Amino acid sequence: MSLIEGSDFKFKRVSVIAGHYGSGKTNIAVNFALHRRVSEACLTIADLDIVNPYYRTKDSAELLESKGIALVSSEYANTNVDVPALPAAIYDAVLDDSRGLVIDVGGDDRGAMALGRYSEYISRENNYDMFFVINMFRPLTGNARDTLDVFGEVEAASGLKFSGIINHS
Repeated sequence: MSLIEGSDFKFKRVSVIAGHYGSGKTNIAVNFALHRRVSEACLTIADLDIVNPYYRTKDSAELLESKGIALVSSEYANTNVDVPALPAAIYDAVLDDSRGLVIDVGGDDRGAMALGRYSEYISRENNYDMFFVINMFRPLTGNARDTLDVFGEVEAASGLKFSGIINHS
């Protein structure tokens, strides 16, 4: 049994998954969305990763679609064109309070700047959790001091505060 299943935990409308590159954010975001979908009729996952084009939420598009989860990602994802562009549909997902939303944010503070574009709307609604994914076996998060530095950089760049930590070591 997971901690979520064994508690009074309630998902906020928006769940943001962020952290340093290579920490496993996308894997966590996809599985988080699959878990949320069990109890939510309308759910969207948005891929804001403009930093690392190698492993994207779009890689799980067929699985997500088969489970009824809408995916918003760059039209260039999984092509040989690497354009750091975000689709306008992300605004729709952020502003539509009738749907749950999981956001997969790109690595470190550069990736979190993409989230900053939507932080005003997310914080105004005040119905979000932002989780910091760490992997202590990856560069720049191998010790507590370095991890806290990345934590602070992501918060500053995104304009949002973390509410939890996911250890994916």
